Order: sequence, then C-alpha cells, then structure tokens
Amino acid sequence: MPALKKTALTVISAALLSTFVVSPASAVSKDTSDDQPKPPAGMSQVGGELLGRTGTQVKLGPDAPVLPKDLTGRSWIVADAESGQVLASHNPHWRLPPASTLKMLFADTVMPALQPKTQKYTVKDEDLADLGEGSSLVGVKEKLTYTVHDLWLGVFLRSGNDAVHVLSAMYGGVPKTVDAMQAHAEELQALDTKVVSPDGYDAPDQVSSAYDLTLFARSGLQKADFREYCSTAEAQFPGAEKNGKRESFGIQNTNKLLTGAGGVEPYKGIAGVKNGYTTHAGNTFTGVAERNGKVLLVTVMNPSSEKPHAVYDEAADLLDWGFDASGKVTPVGELVPPKSATTGTGKGPAAEQGKDEGQNGPAQTAKAAAAEGGGGGVGVALGIAGGVLVLLAGGVFLVNRRWPLPDLMRRLPRR
Repeated sequence: MPALKKTALTVISAALLSTFVVSPASAVSKDTSDDQPKPPAGMSQVGGELLGRTGTQVKLGPDAPVLPKDLTGRSWIVADAESGQVLASHNPHWRLPPASTLKMLFADTVMPALQPKTQKYTVKDEDLADLGEGSSLVGVKEKLTYTVHDLWLGVFLRSGNDAVHVLSAMYGGVPKTVDAMQAHAEELQALDTKVVSPDGYDAPDQVSSAYDLTLFARSGLQKADFREYCSTAEAQFPGAEKNGKRESFGIQNTNKLLTGAGGVEPYKGIAGVKNGYTTHAGNTFTGVAERNGKVLLVTVMNPSSEKPHAVYDEAADLLDWGFDASGKVTPVGELVPPKSATTGTGKGPAAEQGKDEGQNGPAQTAKAAAAEGGGGGVGVALGIAGGVLVLLAGGVFLVNRRWPLPDLMRRLPRR
C-alpha cells in the first residue's frame, strides 16, 4: 500500500477513535428481547444532550479501554465525583423505581436537621404503623429509646425502613419528610425523581434515575456524618432491656462491595454509598470509590436477575473501566451543581455547609489536596467537592478539600 494511503487511513482511524461513540443498548446489554421494558424516546437532558439519548453514550479516545461487555443494567452512569464529568452512561435519565437507594436523598435531606446525633427519642407505636409489608428492618421496637446515631446506623447498614420512619417522625412526620425530600431533589436538579415514601419502598409513581441517584450521593458525601455512616461496615445496635440492662446486637452493612458478604469480593477503594432491592425495582446500587487520587461515582439500576450479585459485579466492572479510562475519554455530560451553588464569594448554602463541616472554604485547591491525600486505596483519603465553588462560565464543581475516611474503613479487606 502506498505510504500516502497508509497515512490517510491512520488519520481517519485516529479521528474515528477520538470522536464520540454512541452505542445502542444491545451493545452492552443482554436484555434486548421484545418483552423487556424499553426506555422512553424523550428523556431529560439535564447534564447534557447526550444523556437524554437512549442507549450507551461514551466518547473514546485513542488509548481508552472499551466498556465492559455484557452489562445488563437497564440504566447506569459512571462519573468523576470531583469534577462532575460523566465518563459514560446508559439511559441515565430513565425514570425507574429506586428501592432503598432513595434513602440517600432521605439522609441528605433530614440529617442536617436532626442534630446533635446524640439526642434520644422514645419510639411510639404510631411511628411504625405504616411500614410496608416485607420491609427491610433493623429491629427498632416501640417504647424503646434510641439515639439519632443509632437510627442512622440502622438506615445505612441494614437499610431499615423502621429506622427511616422513626427519623421521619422526629423530623415532623412522613408527609413533611416526603415534601422536604421532593423539594431537596428539585434543589439538586434531580428532576427525574418523584418521592412518595421516604424509605424507597415500592409505591405508585415513585421513581428516580441513575443520574439523580448519583446527584444524591454526591451531595450527601459532602456531609461528614453521611460519609461516616455509608462507609461503616459493622456496628452494634441497641436491643431489648433485660434485667435493667440494655443489650445490643451486631449489624452489618448490606453493601456487599463494602463487606465482602455473600461471596462478593470487596472492592478496593470502596467507601459506600447505598444499595437497594424490591421486587418491582430489582437491584439498585450507587457506589463511590477512590484510586490513585481519583474519585468515581457509579450507579447501576435493575441488572439481570439471572446473574447472582449482578449489580455489584457490574458496578465494580464500571468502576474499573472508569479508573482505567480517566483522562482518555471525552465527557458525555456533567453532574449539574445544585441551584443554590455559589460563585465562591463565601456566601450562600454551599459555603455555609463548608463552615459547618469545619472546612477551610474554597482556598485549598484540588492539586494541593491531592498532594495531602496521597495515592489510591480506601485507607488514604476520599475527595468529594467541598466548600463548593462554581465557575459561571463552565458551571462545574471544583474540589477544594479532601477528607480522610473513618478509621473503620482502613481496616476493610481490599481486592
């Protein structure tokens, strides 16, 4: 072949690799039969036009790895937790039942109001009267007293709907909690979400999306208590009173990528966030992990029920791909900032949140923070946008702070 033709082919090949690849759903999913639900043609374009398209969206560079094969999730997303860049997605705005991953929004909404976490509450009969049949429970009992801290452990570790309902009662009742969650979702620009129950239990018209769940996780992870609870693998929970003494029993996080339970291999660098399951929703999962100074968020919704642990396997595969692909792909969209995000003037909700967390505000740059945090692995540091700064021109988050993970996380097994 003449040299000129070879050169032309090389240029064309490089150009094709550097442009975005929009793959149909069948390229990554086995669930392509006619009897499977199909995403709607017109989905939300919050975060970018490509995110509203059906199928898989990814822009591969010349050296980028291909996406994992045989992904079965009806919807998924991989995003940089710090910059908010969406590295790849698959029907991310498909409105689907969220199951217990909706508890991330519940916690992000209610947690700031229930302070200090040492405050105590004696459970009333009516607090547990409206739990859905077959609800996941941590074991909260009427007429016993619990601290807010106890109840949050019940929410995050055992996905306890009983703990959610008691915290909702402390907040002012389930209707008030649902209204507050809906308002907070709208503040976060999570416009695919409709809240009906605070615990994620199947309810008519209750929906969210992989995109919205990722926004909830990103917002929640900016709260120290949220990070602590979602990264806790095991804890003691108060039990009954016997012979004048309060007993306790052990509880373990249902996030198997965190604990390695059920034969699932713990994921290196995992630091939460939340899993869920109902018959209607299937399995759902949002996770955050850090490796070599890079922090990624992944959400997977309703993968194939034929594969054991599919939601964890596919989340782990997508995280692996995201870490390998970082810097080698062009983003297909972004995780939008909250409506109230400020411009770095030190005023507004975002700046106030930074003060509450004991942060130094937007002075510390991502580069300096990364130097402090060091390399990868969950035992080093987790960087999530803190003292949120928004550039008016680009509308993207900048990272200004890295926070060490709880000591418990340093003792977790690693892959």
